[in-house]
Amino acid sequence: MDTELLKTFLEVHRCRHFGKAAENLYLTQSAVSFRIRQLESQLGVSLFTRHRNNIQLTGAGERLLPHAEAMLLSWQRAKQDIALASHQSVQLAISASTNVWDPFLQRRLPLIYRSLGQIALRADTAPADVMVRSLLERRLDLALLFDPPKVEELQVREVGSLRLQLVSSKAGQDLHGALNGPYVKVDWGTQFSIQHGKLLKEQAPPILHTGIGRIALDFILDHGGSAYLPLGLTQDAVAEGQLFQVAGAPEIHRELYAAYLKDADRLGLVEHLCQLLLTPAESLQ
Repeated sequence: MDTELLKTFLEVHRCRHFGKAAENLYLTQSAVSFRIRQLESQLGVSLFTRHRNNIQLTGAGERLLPHAEAMLLSWQRAKQDIALASHQSVQLAISASTNVWDPFLQRRLPLIYRSLGQIALRADTAPADVMVRSLLERRLDLALLFDPPKVEELQVREVGSLRLQLVSSKAGQDLHGALNGPYVKVDWGTQFSIQHGKLLKEQAPPILHTGIGRIALDFILDHGGSAYLPLGLTQDAVAEGQLFQVAGAPEIHRELYAAYLKDADRLGLVEHLCQLLLTPAESLQ
């Protein structure tokens, strides 16, 4: 099947408009309509209901959608594999949430590169549900996340943890003052939210709620306040006297998990990568 037909199908679905899809694809509207008719002819079904200013997927179109996305992503990965340099025979795709990349995975990339020198790495960030779907569709080799997915086809291993400490821009602040001053709450996963609720009950509503630790760090450095952040993000600011650990605040640990297919195509490499991730932070150069 022509991948251009699938690209056109996905763009029409995204825009809900043939004219806008044509602009985004640098095609004429008649060319977009022709491609959709051609795809419908090949499949023997109608993919869209066509009402003025209201383009909707049919049932068949809804069923095609995940297959079209998977086929295009697989094709993209195939092109990347074929284009590998002559000394690189395999590409390994890893992904993690932003909150795992910054304090944990970023520091381990040089170690991974040195240990897997003949391997081409593809590294991305993605939400947990997207990573799990990509694993099951074999578009991703390894995912790193806080909450282990409960999926039969996946092997899950604990590969590390983050030490989350309450830090403040104000020196000498106690726990009550930090939680009831300008407080930024970061989403460090389900277990963090549970522990946070149990351990820290006397708290005013946070002035900012974010899913990205780096946003919280930059905010309290620029505007003042406190937040639970990992050592990997705050150690420089603490050393420079910009942030201070809050006395009496409980430290919260968040385990990190690696997930991969039990019958992964590159199972040996993936398991070796998991071993590398277990390297303690103090051993990293």
